[in-house]
Amino acid sequence: MLNAQSMYALSIDQTAEAIKAIGSKRTVLVQGHMGSGKSSLLKMLAAELPTHTPVYFDCTTKDLGDITIPNIAKMDDGTGYVTYLTNEELGAHLDTPIVLMVDEYGKANPAVKLAMLRLMLERKIGSYELHPDSIIFATTNLGAEGVGDILPAHARNRITVITMRKSDNMEFIEWGINNGIDARVLGWCKDNPHLFASFEDIKDPDENPYIFHPKQQRAAFVTPRSLHSASDILHQRHLFNDKTLTSALIGTIGDRGAMDLMAFVKMSDQLPSLQSIKDDPKTAKVPDSAAAVCMVVYRTLASLEQDWLDAWMDYMPRLDTEAQGMFANGVRAPKYSKRTMVMKNKKFTAWAMDNNHMFAADKK
Repeated sequence: MLNAQSMYALSIDQTAEAIKAIGSKRTVLVQGHMGSGKSSLLKMLAAELPTHTPVYFDCTTKDLGDITIPNIAKMDDGTGYVTYLTNEELGAHLDTPIVLMVDEYGKANPAVKLAMLRLMLERKIGSYELHPDSIIFATTNLGAEGVGDILPAHARNRITVITMRKSDNMEFIEWGINNGIDARVLGWCKDNPHLFASFEDIKDPDENPYIFHPKQQRAAFVTPRSLHSASDILHQRHLFNDKTLTSALIGTIGDRGAMDLMAFVKMSDQLPSLQSIKDDPKTAKVPDSAAAVCMVVYRTLASLEQDWLDAWMDYMPRLDTEAQGMFANGVRAPKYSKRTMVMKNKKFTAWAMDNNHMFAADKK
């Protein structure tokens, strides 16, 4: 059932924007599905805030004594007093603005939760005070996942809680193209949007055997994080046989997911090699199935370089119109890392002029 929190859940990009906007005044606690990319928010913010030092604090590995420890300061008259040194991972000792990520705050030891409250509310800990431009945010899993993320009311009232939704398949694909995710994984995601469904929308866990569901224990399941792991395994396919590959995938994304992904792996044998496209784009093999063509496009978007861009533009018109449009839309994505390189290519520019009708809907 939809409630206000789920209706206004944010994408990972929107979540990063919210933290950037208010994180220097109020600590944002990001709650979201396991494996959905919450931890990657620190990297995203660090890239957008080059004047800030990224700092990572893992609450699950800390006890109260890991936050601060006593230090004796001596006065001129020989008497002393106790001061406190903070953990290096908090970054309070730095003189620069920081972006502090308090990871897995909901799973922290209760004493750690209490010890962190002043830092998260007042930007102070012990005798240290953060630079006024410093940003603090925390992460936690959804309470409904049942993995031990609990916050007392007085702690929750000190922070701003934002729910981050799971990415959909096309958002994951756009990210994956720029981050080296295997084309077979991307092709599988393209054909199976239900891999990114939320258990909150599914009453009976048997309706979706791929994802985590709190009502059914699954040793492994599909999340964006486990898809990344599956990609890493597929990149090493040449080192082991299909039985070993399948076993590794079962232990990463679950039985059903592994079997289905292996079907895409078998299909990938239809793909033309990159070298054949580079050497002879007019005769290089064109796959028979739409799924295999899709994998060729995603593989190209991820690995394209200046020295064979012309060859690709000679090969691409041999694909169906949908596949050509998929490539063009991938290039036009604002975060595509090779966008400028492709847009400046004369053959791509000529193709775009000849196929202007594909983008007519964007102008309405």
